[in-house]
Amino acid sequence: QVQLVESGGGLVQSGGSLRLSCATSGLTFSNYGMSWYYQAPGKERELVATITSNGGSTIYADSVKGRFTISRDNAKNTVYLQMNSLKPEDTAVYYCNAARTLQNRRYHYWGQGTQVTVST
Repeated sequence: QVQLVESGGGLVQSGGSLRLSCATSGLTFSNYGMSWYYQAPGKERELVATITSNGGSTIYADSVKGRFTISRDNAKNTVYLQMNSLKPEDTAVYYCNAARTLQNRRYHYWGQGTQVTVST
């Protein structure tokens, strides 16, 4: 049974920092690209950042470039999102996603989400 468990969310003042973690189990972590998404109230879920299975490449949404950093520890089966210089518009539920394509079939899994609230 695949599980992705996010942690590290909370309430922080504008300009502050948080570090999200996503611990995984039930999958071969090193085979999966990992991503963070966010979903603000009344809005679609959007991609924040992606890291390849070996950690060699990352992609960021324009809105978080230079402020957020995605990283992974394949020994701990965990992906992280370091969020600095937080803004009120970063307020959302943040979700962890694991994805891979194998023999033309897409496999992906979601965590339950963690709330991040940035106050002015």
